[in-house]
Amino acid sequence: MISPRPPAFPPWLCGPHMTRSTSSPSSTDAHLQFPDGSGLLQPPRWDEPQRACALEQICGVFRVDLGQMRSLRLFFSDEACTSGQLVVASRESQYKVFHFHHGGLDKLPDVLQQWKYCAETHLKDQQVADEKTCMQFSIRRPKLPSSETHPEESMYRRLDVAAWLRHLNALGQVQEEYKLRKAIFFGGIDVSIRGEVWPFLLRYYSHESTSEEREALRAQKRREYAEIQQKRLSMTPEEHRAFWRNVQFTVDKDVVRTDRSHQFFRGEGNPNVECMRRILLNYAVYNPAIGYSQGMSDLVAPILAEVLDESDTFWCFVGLMQNTIFVSSPRDEDMEKQLLYLRELLRLTHLRFYQHLVSLGEDGLQMLFCHRWLLLCFKREFPEAEALRIWEACWAHYQTDYFHLFICVAIVAIYGDDVIEQQLATDQMLLHFGNLAMHMNGELVLRKARSLLYQFRLLPRIPCSLHDLCKLCGTGMWDSGYMPAVECTGQHPGSESCPFGGTVETPSPKPSREGRKGPKTPREGFGFRR
Repeated sequence: MISPRPPAFPPWLCGPHMTRSTSSPSSTDAHLQFPDGSGLLQPPRWDEPQRACALEQICGVFRVDLGQMRSLRLFFSDEACTSGQLVVASRESQYKVFHFHHGGLDKLPDVLQQWKYCAETHLKDQQVADEKTCMQFSIRRPKLPSSETHPEESMYRRLDVAAWLRHLNALGQVQEEYKLRKAIFFGGIDVSIRGEVWPFLLRYYSHESTSEEREALRAQKRREYAEIQQKRLSMTPEEHRAFWRNVQFTVDKDVVRTDRSHQFFRGEGNPNVECMRRILLNYAVYNPAIGYSQGMSDLVAPILAEVLDESDTFWCFVGLMQNTIFVSSPRDEDMEKQLLYLRELLRLTHLRFYQHLVSLGEDGLQMLFCHRWLLLCFKREFPEAEALRIWEACWAHYQTDYFHLFICVAIVAIYGDDVIEQQLATDQMLLHFGNLAMHMNGELVLRKARSLLYQFRLLPRIPCSLHDLCKLCGTGMWDSGYMPAVECTGQHPGSESCPFGGTVETPSPKPSREGRKGPKTPREGFGFRR
């Protein structure tokens, strides 16, 4: 028998009662609804709002008025479903986030379930006047069914010293480069050999080079680097003033706040911080067309911490900026190209989310929530260990040069359901994904992205708007003897024919649906096949 008196709760859980949602919960989502307060159990108000605010700011008391709440979400960030976040959103799109870094979040759903049953006792004779005024409570558990994983997902382990040496011949040349890239794509690289393997991925070293040739290259590149630095130091006073105004002022501000919690850059007067500063200033001299943009320090810092040599790090960074599409510069045309591909991938793989973006108009299609993902290569979205694993998977260039876009789609697929369910506006989407930063499961996102790439390769035809997605790929993008057909989207202003040779498929007549039960539902992206 359920007691009519609800259990006591902390002050931050004081508010209106919950009623069971009419939607049926699944194994991964539990939904409740909150009355809006219009004639239904008015929530108590704080007698001293100023005092409550002071307590929150000074003592860290977590207080939320559920009467002003739009949604309450539990996001589990680990597969064991013990750690994560409690996120409370107000109707004014203000978010309060309560973090469970070391477990315990799994206990909260049980408490809320008990509270729900008490609410049912109180509201059994009352009716909710308007379903649209009800807020939601849900539990998000990160899961990826085994049926949706890449068939080779568990076949590769992390590349360690022994495995790396097996890829080298007696002269130090990399043998079977494609197999090496595949192993890194699935398993990543052990921390102990990153400094040796990363220069290959960043194309500082050629896979065909011998150990002796690489040593000769390093000596040559050190001389070149010294010449670049000397050019910077020998600027005229006028040149130096312009350089300080356009480059150095921003670099000096950025380096002192980049990865300072990392052991390699920690502490006052750390020489590694000055080393990073020189690399960025010298790069602006080496490539004045790009110069320096805020965020480049976030890309250089991990490379320097692993490669441990200023000259080698500089040339690895040059390779990163020159030879990978993974890094998107802030230039409008570069970002727009990335967003165009991403929109098309979302249309193929997550149609409901794409349709929501379309409903928001031009602002929604700009996808502001993912700009930081692309500009900083997910470094601000995941803890360092997981972010670097994502970098390595992208640098492997296995089957696509655009794997970072599949990472974006994977994040949306796993963590974007609330955007659709709550019909979040553009600014609310930005807040939603921003609050998930550093609390998403990087390994889960990687597995989902690999499965999405696998399914993309199974498509019998691809839209011509994604033709360039495989244009630059080397060996192994498509299975031998198989290439997908290119289907024209018909969106080529000023051109009578498709520049990619795409064909327009004429739809075949379909039988009448009269007499059939239920409306026709659109297909949600592509399905998973074996």
